[in-house]
Formats: sequence, C-alpha cells, structure tokens
Amino acid sequence: MGAVVGTLIMQTKQRRPSRDRPDDDLEMTIVCHRPEGLDQLKAQTNFSKRELQVLYRGFKNECPSGVVNEETFKQIYSQFFPHGDASTYAHYLFNAFDTGHTGSIKFEDFVTALSILLRGSVTEKLQWTFNLYDINRDGYINKEEMTDIVRAIYDMMGKYTYPVLKTDAPKQHVDAFFQKMDKNRDGVVTLDEFILSCQEDENIMRSLQLFENVI
Repeated sequence: MGAVVGTLIMQTKQRRPSRDRPDDDLEMTIVCHRPEGLDQLKAQTNFSKRELQVLYRGFKNECPSGVVNEETFKQIYSQFFPHGDASTYAHYLFNAFDTGHTGSIKFEDFVTALSILLRGSVTEKLQWTFNLYDINRDGYINKEEMTDIVRAIYDMMGKYTYPVLKTDAPKQHVDAFFQKMDKNRDGVVTLDEFILSCQEDENIMRSLQLFENVI
C-alpha cells in the first residue's frame, strides 16, 4: 500500500502487544486525541481488534499526539520518494483522508480509509479514488482536476523513475481517460461514469493500480 501504511506497519511489527495487558485498549493515556473504542472501530472497519491495536501502535509511534497535520504527513510521505517531489500528491492524499476537513487526520480517519483501500469492495475502492480526484468536492471530476493529480504523481515518482516521459505525458494520460470515461461528453466525469468505465476497461483498471500503489 505504499508509504505511510508501510512505515506504520513495519514499525508495529517491531513492537508487539504486551501480553501483560490483554485488553490494552489502544494505550490512550498519553495521547492528546483519544480514538474511538476498539469495538466501535472494529464494527466500522474490516479489521480485527488485534489488527487495530497493532495499527494504532504504529500510528502513535509516528504521531504521538494522536493526530497528524498536513506538514507532518508530507514529511512522512516524502521519505519514500527521494527522487521526486511528493508534496503536491501528499496534499491531495491528506485531503482525501481528512474527511471531516479539520486540517488533521485522526486514527479513526486513517483506519477507515485503510480498511476501504485494503479490504473494501471494488466499488468502495473506486468511490474512494473518485473522491481523491474530485479536488473541489463538487461531485464531478473535470480534466483540470485529473491533470493536477496525474501530474502530482509523475512529479512524486521522479525523473529517475520515468526518465523517458515527455512533459505532456500527464495531459495525454488524462485525455485518454476522459475519452473513455466521459460517456455523455459534457466535459466532466460523474461517480457513476467513473465506476462504470473502470469496471468495463481492463487498461483503466491497470492504470489505476499505479495510483493505488502510491497511496
């Protein structure tokens, strides 16, 4: 799943839950933000109670206050893409995780999104991806929004990863997507158009895997 998820899971593997505290409800005593109870999070996600405990330890290790702001999120994410500039894509990704538009990501926000991306249905994953592309949250994706996201991904991967790409590659990528997705040719892509187009076209699904891999 990539950067943030990878570092959290890697660090939690090094610190297994203590068997002296079987309940160990997320060790909430030293953080500023107290996450929801494990049972409630278990009901809201596709993770077990033990998995949530492990994920929380990793989250707390990176974010001792219990929340992560955008600047910290960018710093964590950029570590995994040293040959490119990840700041713009991290900004869009942060906004997708910050569903409450509070300017910070709580553990609940993190595991809810992670549950969808790792264990959600195809439709749920595509809905989440659509929301990532819908930068202005108007319920549609226009060419400018998709171009911004695609360009941010190319910038993040860096010239060493894609040395032969032309500068207009993001625009060509988006033009190809829109030709297939914009069914009624009105210049925007709706959620229904997005999901239908992705499910119909194996090439689009493979292309979208690029974006999933950098989340």
